[in-house]
Amino acid sequence: MKEELTRRDEMSLAGAALHGAPWKSAAVTGGAVAATSFGLGVILPGAASLTWALCLGVSLFALVAAVGAISRPGAGDRVTRQARSWALRHPWRFSLYPSLGAAALMYPVQLVIDGEGPFGAALDALQGGVAVYLITAVLALTMKGRGQSSLPPGR
Repeated sequence: MKEELTRRDEMSLAGAALHGAPWKSAAVTGGAVAATSFGLGVILPGAASLTWALCLGVSLFALVAAVGAISRPGAGDRVTRQARSWALRHPWRFSLYPSLGAAALMYPVQLVIDGEGPFGAALDALQGGVAVYLITAVLALTMKGRGQSSLPPGR
């Protein structure tokens, strides 16, 4: 009989898979892209948008962390390896959690810096979270073969 995982179990597995994420690389990438985006907006003709730059940085932060976490499924302790293997077998479920984190980080940016109301900020943050969700899931699907062992079961 196959037991289904609860949302709480899935959240624990996704958190364990993200435990070994390259957080420093993700932060540097997100920060550099946000600064570059805002800097180019100031230099080039047109309006520079701090909100756009920060949300782009948050998106890339979440993407680099999520993809970096599952890119090496054999690294880490036993629990982390099993969680990463689960994430590669269930990319759509795994991708939900980094995208929710990205949307949660984008919401205050939209609310405070962009000056939108709570519903407009929530809608914009949700759109950013959906973009992170789709990109992370598609990239995890392309890496799905990394989570499978080359040895037959039982060896």
